[in-house]
Parts: sequence; C-alpha cells; structure tokens
Amino acid sequence: MAERIGAIIRDVLEAIVLALVLFLVLRIGVQSTVVEGASMHPNLVDGEWVLVNKLAYRWDEPARGEVIVFSAPDEPDKDYIKRIVGLSGETVQLRSGRLLIDGQPFEEPWLPVLDQRAFGPHTIPDGHVFVMGDNRPQSNDSRSWREPELPLERVIGKVWISVWPLSTWGLIESDRPGPAHATAAVSGR
Repeated sequence: MAERIGAIIRDVLEAIVLALVLFLVLRIGVQSTVVEGASMHPNLVDGEWVLVNKLAYRWDEPARGEVIVFSAPDEPDKDYIKRIVGLSGETVQLRSGRLLIDGQPFEEPWLPVLDQRAFGPHTIPDGHVFVMGDNRPQSNDSRSWREPELPLERVIGKVWISVWPLSTWGLIESDRPGPAHATAAVSGR
C-alpha cells in the first residue's frame, strides 16, 4: 500500500514539474496579443487575438512582409502590430500610394488600402526596420514617428497565428493577405 501511495505521489509531482516547465517555455517563447484599431484592417481586425513568436528573431533576421509586435516608439507603454516593409540599408519612399524600395516599385500583395501621402526617400540604418499598417490611411507607423525607423531591440516578436475569433483562425502569412489577416495596433493604433 505504501508503495502504491509513493508511486501516486511521484506521478503527481512529475506532472506538476512537467506542467511548470511547459508553462515557462510557453511564457518565454509565446505571447498572446489582442489587435486594437483598424490600422491593419481587413487582414487583422479589431478584437482579433493572435499569438506572437517571441523567439523568431533570436536566430533569424526579420524579413519584408512579416507582421510583428513591438514596443511603440512614440508610446513606449503600448505595443503595436505592423508589417515590415523596409529593411536595414534600404531606401524607402512612398509616391502616389506606392512603395518604392531603393527607387524600384515594390508590389505589396497584402495591401488592401492605399494612402496617397508621400514619404521619403529615407534610408534605414543598420539594426532597424521600416514598418507600416496595411490600412495606410488609418495607421500610426514609421511614416508618422519622429524617428521613422524602428530599432530591432523594440521588436517583441513575429505574429504567428490568429486564434480568435474562430473564423480568423490560422497562420499569419507574410507574403499575402489571409481571409481576415493583416496588421493593426495592439494597444494603440
């Protein structure tokens, strides 16, 4: 009888330790975020819940088209969700609503709403990216900040999966819009 009780206690302790380890691994590597605002509409919508891979850029460099969560430069207590459109060393310009990278037009398959505002040219320094919302007329992004480039150290992670509402569930694609996927602000614009 004592052996049976000892085995049960050991099994319970093993389950608790395993649950704690899994919790810590998930807490370190994944963050859930709620989209707030219309800056990425219709690709990500207000109230949509997404999971963010916080380890994505530990071993990999950010790529154009990826949707990221970051600490907002103009409101450090808020997190934003935007799409990377310009990389370190590139010159970014917006003319007649179209994105130019190093003077060449860049087709943005995820872009549902154009904005006619001009910007640039602006060269992105090393260790920085240039981000914009998919709903350009309603986005507080690199174009409107005092320093247009986003330092990589402010990036929390790459948006990975939409989990709620269930109609939007799925991987967040970086090269094309999904049924309801793009990018908005998390706790902001």
